[in-house]
Amino acid sequence: MKAIWNNQILAESNETVVVEGNHYFPENSLHKQFFKDSSSHTTCPWKGVASYYSIEVEDKVNSDAAWYYPTPKEAAQHIKGYVAFWKGVLVVE
Repeated sequence: MKAIWNNQILAESNETVVVEGNHYFPENSLHKQFFKDSSSHTTCPWKGVASYYSIEVEDKVNSDAAWYYPTPKEAAQHIKGYVAFWKGVLVVE
């Protein structure tokens, strides 16, 4: 699987985990130079508190376009260390 935005591959892995229709990529598959920490957080009742990254490619910014659960609840432990995408990030095989 590949995560692509602004014609740039952001992450690439054969070991994604699918949860609620979203592919979660292992953190070590991210091209970290495109990821900037965000101060945004949301809460999922069964996964816990999500943190976000904004994506920056060629001076374009996609705010909060990737999320992860740094300390997921018990039911979501299998996505600890994984990152998912939205906001126009294309996830393809």
